[in-house]
Amino acid sequence: MTRALPPALARGLVFLWLVALLLGAVVLGVGLGAVAVPPEAVVRALLGLEENPIVTELRLPRVLAGVLVGAALGVSGAAFQGLFRNPLADPYLMGSASGAAFAVTLFASLLGGLSPAFSQHAVFQHLPLSATFFGFVGALSATLLTLVLAGGVARTGELVLAGVVVGSVLTGLTTYLMMQDADRVRAVFAYTLGNLAFAGWEGVRVLALFFALAFPPLLFLGRVLNALGLGEETAKSLGLPLEALKLLLLGAASLLTASAVAQAGIIGFVGLVTPHLLRRLLGEDYRLLLPASALGGGALLALADLLARTLARPAELPVGVVTTLLGGPFFLYLMWRRRGRA
Repeated sequence: MTRALPPALARGLVFLWLVALLLGAVVLGVGLGAVAVPPEAVVRALLGLEENPIVTELRLPRVLAGVLVGAALGVSGAAFQGLFRNPLADPYLMGSASGAAFAVTLFASLLGGLSPAFSQHAVFQHLPLSATFFGFVGALSATLLTLVLAGGVARTGELVLAGVVVGSVLTGLTTYLMMQDADRVRAVFAYTLGNLAFAGWEGVRVLALFFALAFPPLLFLGRVLNALGLGEETAKSLGLPLEALKLLLLGAASLLTASAVAQAGIIGFVGLVTPHLLRRLLGEDYRLLLPASALGGGALLALADLLARTLARPAELPVGVVTTLLGGPFFLYLMWRRRGRA
């Protein structure tokens, strides 16, 4: 009979495995594509030992943007699940991502038309900080509207249904705005499906900035999420300013969602799948689950983007399509499990 590992050692091994998976995803993502770059050449280019523009100027910023977007979605998904005490909550299903996409598209429209903004498939390259602010307002507003329509956080089925309705309406409004510029519809459509093809170093810097702003407060509030998991009354008994802290949690998670959507469009299910899988390995302690979701979400999206670039080579699939194809069955499995327990 084998002895179980001590819990602290087991959790440490999980984090080591996540770091190794993330590093492997980065090396594979940078090395594979239309032109393959050997792993040793990738490592030498990353270490600055030799020049390789394919690695440093084309693929590396795209892979790093994917890592940061995946980390943002993974962390925000874990935060939404803890805040709403709902294992099916994530930025995509809560309507938050659709709200951010609508607001960013509206931002481009208010600039004077969608043509110049979307000419390179990237509305956010012109005024990225302002675009992310619009996305933040849209994500936060959509989440609050979902909560109002659902009648509160405790009604799991209604919460998901309300999120789907809000997301569908906002997607329709986004499509209407896109149709005002019919010549660019294909480019805009690629953006809304989730696309990392035009991510550059500017996008990486913007994502890193907003992640650095939003992640530390969420990590600091991991104890609050743990307390909420025990129920509102238990959390209040700890003497915490619960309503203010919940608003801070909601704001930080919405900011991460907005920054991800502004740079890559709507990418579904990363925020749902990542926390669920890691919760099985690490338990319900959000002080561990949040950083693990950052690592896992980054690795998951980097690998999904690699599939998007190689499955239909020389063409590319939008990475949002790949994550939906992977995450959709996982979501149905979770719904089936919950119904079986009811």
